[in-house]
Amino acid sequence: MTARRSARGPFSFNEKADGGPCPPYVEDPNMPVQDPSWMARVKETVARADEIAHQMTQPEVAVNGALMSKLAREHGALEKIARRYREYRLVTDQLVESHELMADGADPDLKQLAGAELPGLEARREGLLTALQELLVTGDEASIHSIILEIRAGTGGDEAALFAGDLLTMYTNYAARHRLKVEVMSLSDSELGGIKEAILNITGDEVYLHYRFEAGGHRVQRVPKTEAQGRIHTSAATVAVLPEPEEIEIDINWEKDVIEHVSRAGGPGGQNVNKVSSAIRLEHIATGLTVSMRDEKSQHKNRAKARRVLVSRLFDQLHTQQQSKLASDRKSMVGSGDRSDRIRTYNFPQNRVTDHRINKDIFDLPGVLAGNLEEFLKELADRELKLRLEAI
Repeated sequence: MTARRSARGPFSFNEKADGGPCPPYVEDPNMPVQDPSWMARVKETVARADEIAHQMTQPEVAVNGALMSKLAREHGALEKIARRYREYRLVTDQLVESHELMADGADPDLKQLAGAELPGLEARREGLLTALQELLVTGDEASIHSIILEIRAGTGGDEAALFAGDLLTMYTNYAARHRLKVEVMSLSDSELGGIKEAILNITGDEVYLHYRFEAGGHRVQRVPKTEAQGRIHTSAATVAVLPEPEEIEIDINWEKDVIEHVSRAGGPGGQNVNKVSSAIRLEHIATGLTVSMRDEKSQHKNRAKARRVLVSRLFDQLHTQQQSKLASDRKSMVGSGDRSDRIRTYNFPQNRVTDHRINKDIFDLPGVLAGNLEEFLKELADRELKLRLEAI
């Protein structure tokens, strides 16, 4: 069996030995192993990766640094799928040949070898299909390496602010566990040690995939520190997760499309914040979105931060509208951007955290608040994969 394969060469389906682009594979309808219907989308992605690779070899592109950089980023994201697809084609080739040898039966020894190889090849193929599915539905999101994460205290007064502080600690701990970088862009403290609002910039490889399911309403049930009679109160906080791609195709004329308000920062920080007009408030005329930034003593730094947040919010609004249009008949889809839903409850008396989207309980509330979110995120990702594949 090995000799027969080596005669055809170590790479099947016109695969190049250098791992480069290969001609499109044509499926034989009589083959014993068939591709799933969604593989057509994978093939389109591979074709696009090959097209970009060809473009990058052209002299006019090589001298255009900006274009070359843009194409390289796109190709890097698509090539993850292309590499898996080429491996999948090789395994499928071997699996088809094994089936053919089993059906032929001319050589009993080869037939026995083919039968022995089938289980391993089928397992490899299933694993590659799963990997391709995940890459297919998360390709665009996987290319996002910077996000704006916003936490705001909701109903519940001081207790809501304390809970928002717990969420801030939870997300920063999670980031540390996964070696993601956190920059605090804005932080508004409450009197009892909680936070009214926090805006973070979190960066790292595929960071959006880590936090994409955290957007929504978070509810806490516990006895507040200010409660004298030991009664359990329910408070809430909201979380927004805004992608910050390296290149956002949103055209903003900062002079005409945005109204800028400048004021004194006020609050603690010495005489500078009270006497110098450093606080910035931006208002996007078309959408009514506003961003305020006052943490920095420099007006220029506050303006730069405010613009980054505004662009991310505009991008998120556009992305949400597009997703709603594409999935209007799938309102239950995870990650749809509907932040009015209660996604998770943190029950202190029962030491329980419940994710309502997957009806899952974890009885380790301190561990979850310490950043141990992986168990939730794995099941949410599996659910998301199933829902998105149904829509392909």
